[in-house]
Amino acid sequence: MTGSRFPIDGDRLRRDIEDNAQFGAVPTDEGRGRTVLPGTKPNQRAREHLVDRMIVAGLDVTVDAVGNVAGTWRPDGCDPSAAPVAVGSHLDSVPSGGIFDGPLGVYAGLEAVRAMQDAGTTPTRPIQVVSFTGEEGTRFSDGVLGSSVAAGLTETETALERTDDGETLRDALLEIGFQGEGRLDAGDWHAWLELHVEQTDRLEEMGVTAGVVTTIAGTTRLHGTIEGEADHTGTTSMADRTDALAAASEFVLAVEQAARTEAERTDTTVATVGELSVDPGVVNVVPGEVEFSIDIRDVEKPVIDRLVTHAEETLQALETDRGVETTLDRSYDVPPVDMAPTCRTALHEAGRSLDVETVDVHSGAGHDTMQVATATDAGLLFAPSRGGHSHNPLEWTDWHDCAVTTSLLTEALSTLANSEDTAHPSQHS
Repeated sequence: MTGSRFPIDGDRLRRDIEDNAQFGAVPTDEGRGRTVLPGTKPNQRAREHLVDRMIVAGLDVTVDAVGNVAGTWRPDGCDPSAAPVAVGSHLDSVPSGGIFDGPLGVYAGLEAVRAMQDAGTTPTRPIQVVSFTGEEGTRFSDGVLGSSVAAGLTETETALERTDDGETLRDALLEIGFQGEGRLDAGDWHAWLELHVEQTDRLEEMGVTAGVVTTIAGTTRLHGTIEGEADHTGTTSMADRTDALAAASEFVLAVEQAARTEAERTDTTVATVGELSVDPGVVNVVPGEVEFSIDIRDVEKPVIDRLVTHAEETLQALETDRGVETTLDRSYDVPPVDMAPTCRTALHEAGRSLDVETVDVHSGAGHDTMQVATATDAGLLFAPSRGGHSHNPLEWTDWHDCAVTTSLLTEALSTLANSEDTAHPSQHS
């Protein structure tokens, strides 16, 4: 790279990520895995370590009621009353997840602040490094829990009363010492940036180190049932059966075909029936009931709505053709979100200033940024994922790519933190 105003310490960043990887580490035959679920001991240790690192860097650390951690840098000479620029991600993981998903963004944000400190610069605005609670949706919610509270999309008390195996989020946070006070308010921020691993192989295939996200795909999750009649497999004739699993099989294939048809046009459409629960689930009983879940994503909300309608119509047809009874609930519905032009421009300009190629990409995965973008200007930067692996121990981003994308993040963060734009964050496009 050339022309960097804030040389980052790649070794320091690597140590942070590797230190964090020990919390919840799981044995693997290949790669490096961790299980860090919200409100667990590994989560506690990861949080405590982050707080320690923030304090060493001179940040003022606060924890809100839902456990969102924020470290604020207000150097002498900045305007403490100016709307801050925030940066970060999350520390929780899926079971047996990788070591980069989330922690790269948190520790890249911290490294960006340290690089500015090392360079002796003073931004106009304060900078906040943030770690959100429960991004992955493994406990207490379907995902992006802490950021949805920060964005004002979920009430604090509603979030705290959500349960997992009989334990509320409030109790889980109290148990690990991270149930703070108040609400981290994303609407108070001038802007937000997040660095994340790409979780697919587009950047790797293009040979490009940095992807600037244009749109985060919307996500809709459907949960439903198909109810037939449980009967003895040996004494019930094929003509007399109402087999819930056979009907579900038709439904799964119909969902897949509809998504394939949409994807031929958009190249961004995906739909997955990822869960099936068969009752009674034994070899000598005709399945009487199937519970299922569907995940639908696209950058265009009308496409998502068409697939939901197709699912509804398919179930209605199965009721007529197979005599089953069905239900369908649209339990999770997050629309596609465009990234702010100001943030995208800052990231692309950072690439140009450092002589690092950047390309526009969309995100098929959901991120905390999609919630924050409803409250203030937001940008998302991708680092390459080797082989596209993510959410498993094979997830890997080369340390060089971590350093390069952190350098871009730092340049863009500095640009936004020195912006003279006086508009209130809620007035941003």
